[in-house]
Amino acid sequence: MHDLDPAYTVVEQLVGLPVADVERDLILATLRETGGNRTHAAHILGIAIRTLRNKIGAYGAEGYDVPESTQPSPH
Repeated sequence: MHDLDPAYTVVEQLVGLPVADVERDLILATLRETGGNRTHAAHILGIAIRTLRNKIGAYGAEGYDVPESTQPSPH
């Protein structure tokens, strides 16, 4: 479990931001970190892959740049 220490400046920068914006930014950053691997990102975030896919679809529809997977497609 990764508990954030509220003494850190990073956490303080989140104060006042809407939770949906923080969630979106965290999801998109995690996707960038995983090279667009949705399964790995969902695991890191502790959410269901279906939930992640639904959120990604919504972000794309809102015009956000959603990282594509860098892994080759299975044939």
